[in-house]
Amino acid sequence: MSIGSVGIIELLTIFVLAIFVGNEVVSKVPSILHTPLMSGSNAIHGIILVGTMAILGEAQGTAQVVLGFFAVLLATLNVVGGFVVTDRMLEMFKAKPSDRRSKAPTEGPDEGGSTP
Repeated sequence: MSIGSVGIIELLTIFVLAIFVGNEVVSKVPSILHTPLMSGSNAIHGIILVGTMAILGEAQGTAQVVLGFFAVLLATLNVVGGFVVTDRMLEMFKAKPSDRRSKAPTEGPDEGGSTP
């Protein structure tokens, strides 16, 4: 199936179906798995960034250089944004200093009990 033989309606239908499927898949992921999935997608985005830099290195002409620059720029923003989001998500799982103090035992094993 080549793009020339597929009409715009079919392409839009595939795009809309992909949006619905993607939304269903992402909404079914439990919150505990979001951080590992984000880490994996950050690695993939890093590979995409390396690929865009390699393609930019082979660019010939102004149009290719400009498009390559925008590709590197967007890939960089994607990687940095992914790491920022992952860092914020990991901060949510850390205990606050006030929580650590309240969970600490207030009495030792020898205090407060009756001794024989």
